[in-house]
Amino acid sequence: MYGFQEEKYLNVKQISIRWKITILSYCVVILSLLIGGILLVVNIQSAKEQEINTAAMNTARTVAELSDVRKAVQKSKGWNNISHLIEQIRLINEEDYIVVMNMDRIRYSHPVPKLLGTPSLGKDEDAAFAEHNYFSKAKGEMGTFTRAFFPIKDANLNQIGVVLVGHRIPSFWEISANLKNEMIIILSLTLSAGLIGSFLLARHIKKQMFQLEPHQIARILEERTATFHSMNEGVIAIDSRENITIFNEKAKGIFSVKGDVVGKPIRSVLEDTRLPEIVERNKAVYNETIIVGGKNILSSRFPVLINQKVVGAVAICQDRTEVVKIAEELTGVKNFVEALRVQNHEYMNNLHTIAGLIQLGKSEQALDLAFTTSEQQINVSKSIKEMIQSDALAGLLLSKIRRGKELGIEVRVDPNSCLSQFPNQVDEHDFVVLLGNMLENAFGSFEQVEKEGRFIDISIEQNEGICAIMLEDNGCGIAVEDLPFIFDKGFTKNKQNGTGYGLFLVKQIVTKGNADVEVDSQVGEGTSFTITFPMSLGVEMNG
Repeated sequence: MYGFQEEKYLNVKQISIRWKITILSYCVVILSLLIGGILLVVNIQSAKEQEINTAAMNTARTVAELSDVRKAVQKSKGWNNISHLIEQIRLINEEDYIVVMNMDRIRYSHPVPKLLGTPSLGKDEDAAFAEHNYFSKAKGEMGTFTRAFFPIKDANLNQIGVVLVGHRIPSFWEISANLKNEMIIILSLTLSAGLIGSFLLARHIKKQMFQLEPHQIARILEERTATFHSMNEGVIAIDSRENITIFNEKAKGIFSVKGDVVGKPIRSVLEDTRLPEIVERNKAVYNETIIVGGKNILSSRFPVLINQKVVGAVAICQDRTEVVKIAEELTGVKNFVEALRVQNHEYMNNLHTIAGLIQLGKSEQALDLAFTTSEQQINVSKSIKEMIQSDALAGLLLSKIRRGKELGIEVRVDPNSCLSQFPNQVDEHDFVVLLGNMLENAFGSFEQVEKEGRFIDISIEQNEGICAIMLEDNGCGIAVEDLPFIFDKGFTKNKQNGTGYGLFLVKQIVTKGNADVEVDSQVGEGTSFTITFPMSLGVEMNG
């Protein structure tokens, strides 16, 4: 099902991702409950401590304001008068101990009777004998106690003693034990809900992962990556934000890109792949020739759709630079072969004429015809070769001139034409395709026209700034309503022989060379094309 399955990927000890997620989620729930429970008990303990502090201070204030206590602390052995009273107050207020001391720190009340009349040696009592009331904590064998201190004053507001009230603070575990029933109910409900939720979450995630396990997804990713990198075509993919998601090794070789570019914006790596426009338009383009980085690239580009929504685009690229070079050579050979074929046909006709004249005894006329024909052919070939310094292009023009003779159409090349250097971004092959398709289009304009003096004029002018190609015929012309569409792919008015690709290819080359094109046509009178290329950074001829 997943392709390239190997035994090493099948591990029976691996836990299903569904159970991994369930266990992990459940552990998170338990950990959250544990942390929440600790924080809850700590908060309860803090609130309980605050409550104990308040009660202890109120008890200390109450004892300090009792007249019997005030009188007793000013007498020697006054503890005999108040110890019983203080013990009753302690029991009523549920305090752990209440200690009353005079200014000499002699205890007048204490839960341990034998300590009555003895001095207190507490280290946290000094501030209490300076008329301060406050709290302090003290740890003992029975736990941590909070201690409330309150001064005792006489009628003249002079301090005569101190009241100390102590109360043990419940421990963390004691509070937890008190909340045992509530915590059991909460834990049961929460853990049950957590278990169900974890299982449902795991099932949903597994469904989103197409029921695949992580090791299966990893293997598929590795296989996909290896497949892309082993392809003989360049593969480039971007997401909806124009960031690169795939850039295989072949594509790196084609575009001379080094390093890892996945995740980078496509425009920062390659200026013109035309992938972003596929995302914008949601329209595929197949087998289009584009120029990227000076290379001739055959590119098919199409959007990536998920649930009818564009999430990216993919380009399949082939470097056709070498193929184009070979095609240029083959095109030149083909043009010369075509020229020789037409020339041979013309020579055979002339030879038959010469043979007939000889049979009629008109040898002088036969010789004149032979010399005239040979001289014309030599002059035409020499003239074209001097004007056009490209063998392929010269061969094309010669073949089209002779083909025109077969069709009864005079193909005339302006004797002032000149081409010694190709314009920027275009080459010999582009010029052959451009002129070849324009001439074929011109030949086609005479198919449904019967008139005398049919001609096609060609002029190629060149200087340091521009290269202008002008082609004019007196064929059928183009209707005004058709002019906006003549360069569209598939558009043709020739239902029998037309393909609709001739002028489309011309338009591609015009765009490639950043040229301007002008079309002037009148129905029944003819059509003229003027294409002007900028000559900056032109390409020198080789032949």
